[in-house]
Order: sequence, then C-alpha cells, then structure tokens
Amino acid sequence: MQLLHARIHHLRNFWLPLCGWALLAIVADHGYMVPAAEACTSILVTRGASADGSVMITYACDLAGLYASLSLIPAADHKPGETILIEPRGPQDKRPPGKIPQVAHTYKVLGFMNEHQLAISETTFGGRPELHNPLGLMDCEPLMIFALQRARTAREAIQVMTRLVSEYSYGDEGESFSIADTQEAWILEMVGTGPSGKGAAWVAVRIPDGQVSCHANAARIGEFPRNDPANCLYSENVEGFARSKGWYDPRPGVPGAPGQPFRFCDAYCPATPLSRRICDTRVWSVLRRVAPSQHLSPDYHRSKPGSQPYPLSLAPDAKLSAADVFALMRDHYEGTEFDMTQGVDAGPYGLPQRWRPLAWKVDGIQYVWERPIATQQTAFTFVSQSRAWLPDPVGGLYWYGVDDAYTSCYIPLYCGIDALPKCYVGGTNRKFSWDSAWWVFNFVSNYAYLKWSYMTPEIRACQKDIESNFLALQPAVEKTAVELLKTSPNLAVRYLTDYSVMHGEQTVARWRELAEHLLTKYNDGYVRDIHGEYPEVGYPESWLRRVLKERPEQFKVPAEK
Repeated sequence: MQLLHARIHHLRNFWLPLCGWALLAIVADHGYMVPAAEACTSILVTRGASADGSVMITYACDLAGLYASLSLIPAADHKPGETILIEPRGPQDKRPPGKIPQVAHTYKVLGFMNEHQLAISETTFGGRPELHNPLGLMDCEPLMIFALQRARTAREAIQVMTRLVSEYSYGDEGESFSIADTQEAWILEMVGTGPSGKGAAWVAVRIPDGQVSCHANAARIGEFPRNDPANCLYSENVEGFARSKGWYDPRPGVPGAPGQPFRFCDAYCPATPLSRRICDTRVWSVLRRVAPSQHLSPDYHRSKPGSQPYPLSLAPDAKLSAADVFALMRDHYEGTEFDMTQGVDAGPYGLPQRWRPLAWKVDGIQYVWERPIATQQTAFTFVSQSRAWLPDPVGGLYWYGVDDAYTSCYIPLYCGIDALPKCYVGGTNRKFSWDSAWWVFNFVSNYAYLKWSYMTPEIRACQKDIESNFLALQPAVEKTAVELLKTSPNLAVRYLTDYSVMHGEQTVARWRELAEHLLTKYNDGYVRDIHGEYPEVGYPESWLRRVLKERPEQFKVPAEK
C-alpha cells in the first residue's frame, strides 16, 4: 500500500494541473466556463479506420511550464482490507482526505496505457462552474490511473470510473475521456453535480467502427441512444439533473427549449463564440484532414448564424497509419485561411505560435488568437496503438514525445516493458539539464521559434529520419518478440525493454546533436553556409513591405543630391 500510495501521490502532484484546476476560465454571458490558455486535444481512430487494424487514441497534454516525467507503475498484489489514501489537492483545498478500498490485483501502467493494451486520455471542457463539487473525492487523474490499474477493456474502464464517482463523487471540472482497447474506442463525458452533490452526470458513446473522432476542450456528445447498451452507456440522472436545473425542458414551445431532443453538450457545456473558436476549430481541422471529401465548412467554428456542430465522428477518406496520426497532432491549420504560418502575426519567419494570453482586448474589443493542435506549451504527447492480433506485451504500443509535437519526436514504448529511458524520467522545470528529454526538446523548439522558416526543415528532416526508422523496424522487432514470448516470456520482456530504452536514449542524444548544430549554424541572426561563412540573410520582402506600410518614412534613406 505504501508504494502505491507514493506512486499515486507523485502522479497527483504531476497531473493535477491539467485536470481542470489550472484551467484559465473565462466566464461568458451565460455563466459557464470554457478553457483558454491550457487546453488538450485527443483523436480517436477505430480499428476499421486504421491502416493496420489497430485502435489508436492520442493526447496532447498542454499546460505552460508542466514538466513531463514518464511513469511506470508495476503490477501488484494487495492484501485484503488495504486502502488508498486520497489527499487534498493543495493548501487551498478544504476537502478532507479520503480512503478507497484497494483491489486484490492491479495491472502495470506505462504512462496512460496498461499491460492489457487499454489506453486513456482526456481533455477538460470545464462546463458550468456551478457543477464543480469541491468535496468530491474523484478527479480526472486518479480516475484514469485507477481505471488503468483495474480494467482490461474500455467498457470495464468506464464501469470502474463511473462506479468510483458514484460512490465517492466527482470533484473536477467537466471532462471528455478517450478510452481505447484492442476492439473499441469510446468517449466518456462527465460533469459533477455541484457543491455537496452526489455522484456525477455522464454519458459514454462508442465510436462506430471505421470512423474517426476528436475532442478538444468542448463537450462533443449531443443526442445519444437510450436503448443501445452495446454502443451507449449513461448515468440515470443524465437528463433529469439537467431538467432540475432548468437547462433542458422537452415541452414544445418552452423558450429556449422548444421540444428538442436532449443533448448532453448543450445542457452541460453550451457553446460560445469563444469556445467554438479555440475548441471546435481544432476538431474541424482533424475531421477536414481525415475526410477532405466531406468539405466541412469552417462556419460553425467561426459562429456563422445557422451553422451546425461538427459530427461526433466520420469515416476517413483513407485508412490512417500511425504516421498519419503523428501528422494530425502537428497541425497549425496549414493550407487553410487560418494558416498560422501566414500573416503579420506570424512574424517575418512564419512562426505558428502565439504567445499567451490567448484572449486579449484592444480598445475594449475582444480578440482571440487561433489555437492549433500543436502548441509550444505541450508537456507531452502520445499516440497509443492497441492491436488485437498481437500478444499484449507486443500489441500495446505507446508512441511518446515531449514538448511541441511539431518539433518533437515520437519514440516507441511497448506496454510489456519493465523499465524506462532515464532521460524521460525525473528532472524538474526549475533547472535545465542536458540529461532531461523534456529540456532537450524544449531547447530545440524554443531556439527554432527565433527563425522558424529556416530551422524547422532541418528539425523535421531529423524527426522524419528517426520516426521512419522506428516504423520500418517494427515488423522485425515484433516478430522476434512474439517468437520469444512462446519460449521465454522473461527474455521477450527484456528484449522489448532494451529496444525501447536504447532507442529512447539514442533519440535524445540525436536531439542534443541537433541542438548544437542549430546553435552554431543559426547564430546572431546569420545563417552559416557550407563554407563556414555567415552571410546576411535579412528579412523576407513580404514582411519588409508590411513594415514600410506601417512606418513608410522611418527607414527611408534620402536620395543623394
């Protein structure tokens, strides 16, 4: 119990910031909350929508200054009567500590994937602030960890999570969870029931096989079937609680609710122009990229009158590989009218990052920067693959990267491993270290922000070389591991561990070399050429013209008389 408690306590300290408490909330006219600066994105790819038949989910864990330290919780057996202590979140938390019973056996958890290929991610949608229950014992992070330790399948995970909030109440903001196993992908959306409230209101929907879904800090489940337990599960109070609060009335002719079907997202997380802009734009971009034939309109995320919300899921035009999903996580709306590498706000070198705050005012008018999927404040990102045709230790693959997904590199970690690359474990955001993967990748990305259009082609070439090699090696590595499992399971675990650890360390070593190369080549505004000289490169003419448009006389040199 002591070891598990210490592990959970460590994860709590690490994960609490992303689970609703550190959201920068903007209270709109209707009084509900939408996330601003801290936001996450999750994509779900079902078995029939993936090129190899795997089920994939993703996560971009975004929060300024959040340090990413990868965790590995071993499987364990526990004695009867053992309990887990859930402590207050911090000095401002007035909630008394609570205990929950431990189960007889807990599964091994690597990051947010367990030994049975079950994976979970989340995005916080906030929702109505009056639904937050400060005394609720269960937050999103322990729910995710407990589900991974106690469940083998997505359905079991939903049962574990909803049973825990029913017994101990939900104390977090509104959450959307992506939950995947080797067969299915589900979205579970959950809100609390207010101060001193009991349980939670929630609904879980299975994404139809052959389709892709996405959520990005806004509730996505609208109408849902009430008599289809194979594809939809929900709490008994999901509609009744909304009625009791006056957020839904099915009677025809009632102002604001003229007999329309109940929609979870409308009741518990009503959309605003701001939330559509910073949340639904990301959803639109994922869906328009996987299904360009659908010609999804940007009207909804621009709040055009009469526009309709985007579908919860759709079939892709072509089945997605892991590499395709990596690319989706690196999106800045390139090639659209919202392309963040274009315009005066991108600066002279086409930088797609926008420094916070996300929302700002000039002369009393509200503005907001575009918010892409790939952002500078990403702590870590993952793409999980759950593959039914392979034994669990080999089938569960956790592609993991730290910092900005666009300039990071995904490394393969098999769920059967029993050790981690040291450079991805430990460290702190208070002290730089070349031994820390998080700091090494942060160094490269932050340096690239100075001259983005020049440096990123080199970074992306290195990224492609490393990830392509990993993908090419997969068949041989996995064939060997499967054969070893038949004769020597322990040796198979050692083989997969050595492979994952070695390549994680080598990737960071390669990135250190890249950092040194960039620092010497791009120096003091110059770009060193192949001869070792530093020619002047200046600024693009298009940007110079913008400068002259604003200050036409400032830099003009009078003609010599």
